Amino acid sequence: MKALKSLLISGREVLPLVEGGKGISISNGESSGAWAAQGGVGTFSGVNADFFDASGAIVPQLYRGRTRRERHEELIAYSIAGGIEQARVAYERSGGLGRIHMNVLWEMAAAERILHGVLDGARGLINGVTCGAGMPYRIAEICAHYNVYYYPIVSSARAFRALWKRAYHKFGEWLGGVVYEDPWLAGGHNGLSNVEDPEKPEPPFPRVRELRNLMREFGLAQTPIFMAGGVWNLREWEDWIDNPELGPMAFQFGTRPLLTKESPISDAWKRRLLELKEGDVYLNRFSPTGFYSSAVRNPFLNELAERSERQISFSVEAVGDHSATLAIGARGRIVYVTPHDRQRAQGWIGEGFTEAMRTPDSTLVFVTPQGSQDIRRDQVNCMGCLSACMFSNWAQNEAGTTGKLPDPRSFCIQKTLQAIRHSEEVDTQLMFAGHNAFRFASDPYYANGFIPTVRELVERLQTGG
Repeated sequence: MKALKSLLISGREVLPLVEGGKGISISNGESSGAWAAQGGVGTFSGVNADFFDASGAIVPQLYRGRTRRERHEELIAYSIAGGIEQARVAYERSGGLGRIHMNVLWEMAAAERILHGVLDGARGLINGVTCGAGMPYRIAEICAHYNVYYYPIVSSARAFRALWKRAYHKFGEWLGGVVYEDPWLAGGHNGLSNVEDPEKPEPPFPRVRELRNLMREFGLAQTPIFMAGGVWNLREWEDWIDNPELGPMAFQFGTRPLLTKESPISDAWKRRLLELKEGDVYLNRFSPTGFYSSAVRNPFLNELAERSERQISFSVEAVGDHSATLAIGARGRIVYVTPHDRQRAQGWIGEGFTEAMRTPDSTLVFVTPQGSQDIRRDQVNCMGCLSACMFSNWAQNEAGTTGKLPDPRSFCIQKTLQAIRHSEEVDTQLMFAGHNAFRFASDPYYANGFIPTVRELVERLQTGG
């Protein structure tokens, strides 16, 4: 394999090996600091990161506010405290080597306030900020204010063009690189647009080449591109190294760092990763953000899929084919459905799915009484973790609402990601993963359940393995 050459990233020559950031403290100061200590770029999550009490124990993120807005303010305070704490840990663990980046989602609640809070409170500890899940126009101005490099996450040249034209050209000196994230292969939230078919993956090389050509037009020929999503080993990407069509390239690993000794995920999660088979990770659209996301098929996602399958359209008046009556709710309110859908609904009710919950799309989904209680409780307990949430109808605006009905086909993402990170629960929670996660089971490096240290993994990656 071609020898890796160092690359100028966030003001320092480092290995072009990047730890991808994962949300809700899945990549933390321990893992990112260890990665940076090996001369690469470590990335901790700035999304609801953990922080510790005087004894070193993780402080549970409990919400005591009576209203969503009060809980929203609590969440912001938690996020800022956690981001500062993880930046400190990462800096100390790095020993001053490599680079430390923070990853945030632009669609997370109060993204701008949290960025200001963390970057101000952790001055000198964070070298760069990666940001995706939305169009982060303001990330450039915020990072430039603190002399920190910014790295937008995009899935197409078209997206970067919009960002550069609208905002980034004013702060070009602080653009440290552009993260191209393959929207068909990356884990977590994916950047599939309405013009792309989720069922028809496109090869990354032409898309990254298009991005580089656009960057050259903007005078960014030497600005690195980080290839993210679907990167397992560098042997399979050797043609990308020192390729004049692509220019300076770094490679971002999101899934493989999950299975290291420094990774903070549970032992149950690590064991599950070692058991995955091809196809166990799939692209879905259940996220309350409205984005596509990739996660492991398990009872949690299966229940969401089945819930949406128990769905029919309805009308409050007899219109067209909606001529059959159906009584729903404790009061037996009459709605109109098609005769075929009434038959389906009666079948679900007979199976115990007796509660019909309305969606924003004039449909009904049928769930059990316990399922209905759980959904409504989670909606009521919303703490506003997103800028806009389909599930609870929270929005970060004056009204505090999207103006639409809460959507029972989705879920509380904050609740499940906190649960899977801080417990041994695996199958009953959302487990984000990249589509190559099944390779843990077949890669001889992980034979007999071997889990490497970050140092061992980075050394392995440099050899192409």
